[in-house]
Amino acid sequence: MLRLDKYISNATDLSRTDAKRMIKNGVVCIDNEVASNPAQKISDDQDVTIEGSTISKASKRYFMLHKPAGVVSVTKDNHNPTAISLMYEHRSDELQIAGRLDIDTTGLLLITDDGQWNHRLTSPRADCAKIYQVELAEAITSEYPQLLADGVMLEGEKHRCMPATMEIVDDHNINLTIAEGKYHQVKRMFAALGNHVVSLHRFKVGGIVLDPELQPGEYRPLTALEVASIL
Repeated sequence: MLRLDKYISNATDLSRTDAKRMIKNGVVCIDNEVASNPAQKISDDQDVTIEGSTISKASKRYFMLHKPAGVVSVTKDNHNPTAISLMYEHRSDELQIAGRLDIDTTGLLLITDDGQWNHRLTSPRADCAKIYQVELAEAITSEYPQLLADGVMLEGEKHRCMPATMEIVDDHNINLTIAEGKYHQVKRMFAALGNHVVSLHRFKVGGIVLDPELQPGEYRPLTALEVASIL
Protein backbone atom coordinates (compact mmCIF):
# COMPACT_ATOMS: atom_id res chain seq x y z
CA MET A 1 0.00 0.00 0.00
CA LEU A 2 1.16 3.51 -0.83
CA ARG A 3 0.31 7.00 0.34
CA LEU A 4 -2.14 8.65 -2.02
CA ASP A 5 0.27 11.43 -3.04
CA LYS A 6 3.06 8.90 -3.77
CA TYR A 7 0.62 6.64 -5.64
CA ILE A 8 -0.33 9.57 -7.91
CA SER A 9 3.29 10.62 -8.39
CA ASN A 10 4.36 7.07 -9.28
CA ALA A 11 1.55 6.63 -11.81
CA THR A 12 1.79 10.05 -13.49
CA ASP A 13 4.29 12.77 -14.33
CA LEU A 14 3.14 14.80 -11.33
CA SER A 15 5.44 15.50 -8.41
CA ARG A 16 4.22 14.71 -4.92
CA THR A 17 3.83 18.45 -4.34
CA ASP A 18 1.60 18.69 -7.43
CA ALA A 19 -0.35 15.65 -6.24
CA LYS A 20 -0.96 17.23 -2.85
CA ARG A 21 -2.15 20.42 -4.54
CA MET A 22 -4.64 18.49 -6.67
CA ILE A 23 -5.91 16.63 -3.62
CA LYS A 24 -6.36 19.97 -1.84
CA ASN A 25 -8.27 21.31 -4.86
CA GLY A 26 -10.72 18.42 -4.57
CA VAL A 27 -10.17 16.87 -8.01
CA VAL A 28 -8.86 13.52 -6.75
CA CYS A 29 -11.37 10.77 -5.93
CA ILE A 30 -10.99 7.31 -4.41
CA ASP A 31 -13.79 4.92 -5.30
CA ASN A 32 -15.95 7.88 -6.41
CA GLU A 33 -15.44 9.80 -3.15
CA VAL A 34 -13.44 13.03 -3.01
CA ALA A 35 -10.08 12.50 -1.29
CA SER A 36 -8.75 15.02 1.20
CA ASN A 37 -5.77 13.34 2.88
CA PRO A 38 -2.50 12.96 0.88
CA ALA A 39 -1.28 10.39 3.44
CA GLN A 40 -4.27 8.06 2.95
CA LYS A 41 -3.07 4.54 2.06
CA ILE A 42 -4.19 3.13 -1.30
CA SER A 43 -4.56 -0.56 -2.09
CA ASP A 44 -4.31 -2.17 -5.53
CA ASP A 45 -8.05 -2.77 -5.81
CA GLN A 46 -9.07 0.85 -5.23
CA ASP A 47 -10.03 3.18 -8.09
CA VAL A 48 -8.20 6.51 -8.08
CA THR A 49 -9.29 9.26 -10.47
CA ILE A 50 -8.07 12.76 -11.26
CA GLU A 51 -10.74 15.02 -12.74
CA GLY A 52 -12.74 11.88 -13.56
CA SER A 53 -9.95 9.96 -15.31
CA THR A 54 -8.72 6.73 -13.71
CA ILE A 55 -5.01 6.38 -13.10
CA SER A 56 -3.29 3.03 -12.75
CA LYS A 57 -0.61 1.99 -10.32
CA ALA A 58 2.81 2.32 -11.93
CA SER A 59 4.21 -1.00 -13.08
CA LYS A 60 7.73 -2.17 -12.25
CA ARG A 61 10.44 -1.08 -14.67
CA TYR A 62 13.36 -3.09 -16.10
CA PHE A 63 16.13 -1.75 -18.36
CA MET A 64 19.39 -2.78 -19.99
CA LEU A 65 22.10 -0.16 -20.36
CA HIS A 66 25.23 -0.41 -22.50
CA LYS A 67 27.63 0.97 -19.91
CA PRO A 68 30.59 2.93 -21.28
CA ALA A 69 34.00 3.12 -19.61
CA GLY A 70 34.36 5.99 -17.15
CA VAL A 71 30.84 5.58 -15.76
CA VAL A 72 30.31 4.25 -12.24
CA SER A 73 27.64 1.71 -11.30
CA VAL A 74 26.18 3.68 -8.41
CA THR A 75 23.18 6.00 -8.11
CA LYS A 76 25.17 9.05 -6.94
CA ASP A 77 28.83 10.05 -7.23
CA ASN A 78 30.47 13.44 -6.73
CA HIS A 79 33.35 12.79 -9.11
CA ASN A 80 32.20 10.57 -11.99
CA PRO A 81 29.10 10.23 -14.19
CA THR A 82 26.78 7.51 -12.96
CA ALA A 83 24.82 4.88 -14.88
CA ILE A 84 21.56 6.37 -13.59
CA SER A 85 22.55 9.83 -14.88
CA LEU A 86 22.55 8.38 -18.43
CA MET A 87 18.86 7.51 -18.12
CA TYR A 88 16.02 9.96 -18.68
CA GLU A 89 13.26 8.32 -16.67
CA HIS A 90 10.55 9.56 -14.32
CA ARG A 91 11.37 8.73 -10.66
CA SER A 92 14.97 7.87 -11.52
CA ASP A 93 15.83 8.07 -7.80
CA GLU A 94 13.90 4.81 -7.31
CA LEU A 95 16.00 2.86 -9.82
CA GLN A 96 18.51 0.27 -8.60
CA ILE A 97 21.54 -1.19 -10.33
CA ALA A 98 21.36 -4.98 -10.40
CA GLY A 99 24.93 -6.26 -10.44
CA ARG A 100 27.60 -3.60 -10.78
CA LEU A 101 30.49 -3.18 -13.21
CA ASP A 102 33.83 -1.51 -12.47
CA ILE A 103 34.35 2.03 -13.78
CA ASP A 104 36.56 0.82 -16.66
CA THR A 105 34.42 -2.26 -17.48
CA THR A 106 31.91 -1.88 -20.29
CA GLY A 107 28.79 -3.71 -21.37
CA LEU A 108 25.52 -5.04 -20.03
CA LEU A 109 24.16 -3.34 -16.94
CA LEU A 110 20.68 -4.17 -15.65
CA ILE A 111 18.62 -1.53 -13.86
CA THR A 112 15.22 -1.84 -12.18
CA ASP A 113 12.93 -0.53 -9.44
CA ASP A 114 11.82 -4.08 -8.58
CA GLY A 115 13.77 -5.00 -5.46
CA GLN A 116 12.69 -8.65 -5.47
CA TRP A 117 13.78 -9.11 -9.09
CA ASN A 118 17.10 -7.44 -8.26
CA HIS A 119 17.60 -9.85 -5.37
CA ARG A 120 16.83 -12.88 -7.53
CA LEU A 121 19.40 -11.67 -10.04
CA THR A 122 22.21 -10.89 -7.61
CA SER A 123 21.71 -13.43 -4.81
CA PRO A 124 24.74 -15.70 -4.30
CA ARG A 125 22.31 -18.63 -4.48
CA ALA A 126 21.05 -17.59 -7.91
CA ASP A 127 22.19 -19.72 -10.83
CA CYS A 128 22.72 -16.68 -13.03
CA ALA A 129 25.81 -16.97 -15.23
CA LYS A 130 27.63 -13.84 -16.38
CA ILE A 131 29.70 -13.88 -19.57
CA TYR A 132 32.55 -11.47 -20.25
CA GLN A 133 34.84 -10.74 -23.16
CA VAL A 134 38.29 -10.61 -21.56
CA GLU A 135 41.46 -9.26 -23.18
CA LEU A 136 44.64 -10.33 -21.40
CA ALA A 137 48.11 -8.78 -21.42
CA GLU A 138 49.91 -12.13 -21.55
CA ALA A 139 49.13 -15.06 -23.81
CA ILE A 140 46.73 -17.71 -22.54
CA THR A 141 48.38 -20.91 -21.36
CA SER A 142 47.08 -24.46 -21.67
CA GLU A 143 46.59 -24.70 -17.89
CA TYR A 144 43.95 -21.95 -17.75
CA PRO A 145 40.82 -24.03 -18.48
CA GLN A 146 41.54 -26.52 -15.68
CA LEU A 147 42.64 -23.84 -13.20
CA LEU A 148 39.41 -21.93 -13.81
CA ALA A 149 37.32 -25.11 -13.58
CA ASP A 150 38.94 -25.97 -10.22
CA GLY A 151 38.14 -22.52 -8.82
CA VAL A 152 40.77 -19.79 -8.52
CA MET A 153 41.91 -18.77 -5.04
CA LEU A 154 41.82 -14.98 -4.78
CA GLU A 155 44.15 -13.00 -2.56
CA GLY A 156 42.47 -12.15 0.72
CA GLU A 157 39.69 -14.73 0.32
CA LYS A 158 39.10 -17.83 2.47
CA HIS A 159 37.38 -19.87 -0.23
CA ARG A 160 38.04 -20.52 -3.89
CA CYS A 161 35.89 -18.97 -6.59
CA MET A 162 33.11 -21.09 -7.98
CA PRO A 163 34.15 -23.03 -11.10
CA ALA A 164 34.41 -20.90 -14.25
CA THR A 165 34.63 -21.81 -17.92
CA MET A 166 36.39 -20.14 -20.82
CA GLU A 167 36.08 -20.10 -24.59
CA ILE A 168 39.29 -19.16 -26.41
CA VAL A 169 38.95 -16.47 -29.08
CA ASP A 170 42.68 -16.03 -29.73
CA ASP A 171 45.94 -16.04 -27.78
CA HIS A 172 44.98 -12.98 -25.70
CA ASN A 173 41.18 -13.01 -25.76
CA ILE A 174 38.60 -15.30 -24.18
CA ASN A 175 34.92 -15.40 -23.32
CA LEU A 176 34.72 -16.13 -19.60
CA THR A 177 31.63 -17.46 -17.80
CA ILE A 178 31.36 -17.04 -14.04
CA ALA A 179 28.47 -17.65 -11.66
CA GLU A 180 29.20 -15.16 -8.90
CA GLY A 181 30.15 -11.52 -8.51
CA LYS A 182 32.96 -10.96 -6.05
CA TYR A 183 34.63 -7.54 -5.88
CA HIS A 184 36.79 -7.04 -9.02
CA GLN A 185 36.52 -10.80 -9.46
CA VAL A 186 37.65 -11.28 -13.06
CA LYS A 187 40.65 -8.99 -12.67
CA ARG A 188 41.65 -10.69 -9.42
CA MET A 189 41.22 -14.16 -10.94
CA PHE A 190 43.70 -13.50 -13.71
CA ALA A 191 46.06 -11.63 -11.38
CA ALA A 192 46.12 -14.84 -9.31
CA LEU A 193 47.06 -16.70 -12.51
CA GLY A 194 49.92 -14.27 -13.15
CA ASN A 195 48.19 -12.30 -15.90
CA HIS A 196 46.60 -8.88 -16.26
CA VAL A 197 43.21 -7.89 -17.66
CA VAL A 198 43.59 -5.22 -20.35
CA SER A 199 39.88 -4.80 -21.09
CA LEU A 200 36.65 -6.30 -19.80
CA HIS A 201 33.21 -6.29 -21.42
CA ARG A 202 30.11 -8.07 -20.07
CA PHE A 203 27.65 -9.12 -22.76
CA LYS A 204 25.34 -11.62 -21.06
CA VAL A 205 23.66 -12.08 -17.66
CA GLY A 206 21.49 -15.18 -17.28
CA GLY A 207 19.32 -15.30 -20.39
CA ILE A 208 19.68 -11.57 -21.12
CA VAL A 209 22.11 -10.59 -23.90
CA LEU A 210 23.28 -7.03 -24.52
CA ASP A 211 21.34 -5.64 -27.47
CA PRO A 212 23.84 -5.11 -30.35
CA GLU A 213 21.79 -2.11 -31.47
CA LEU A 214 22.61 -0.22 -28.26
CA GLN A 215 25.60 2.10 -28.50
CA PRO A 216 27.66 2.86 -25.36
CA GLY A 217 25.53 5.06 -23.11
CA GLU A 218 22.22 3.96 -24.66
CA TYR A 219 19.54 1.91 -22.93
CA ARG A 220 16.16 0.30 -23.55
CA PRO A 221 13.42 -1.44 -21.53
CA LEU A 222 13.71 -5.20 -21.18
CA THR A 223 11.16 -7.31 -22.98
CA ALA A 224 8.69 -9.37 -20.94
CA LEU A 225 10.60 -12.50 -21.98
CA GLU A 226 13.90 -11.04 -20.77
CA VAL A 227 12.39 -10.07 -17.42
CA ALA A 228 10.86 -13.52 -16.98
CA SER A 229 14.21 -15.21 -17.73
CA ILE A 230 15.41 -14.18 -14.26
CA LEU A 231 13.46 -16.67 -12.13
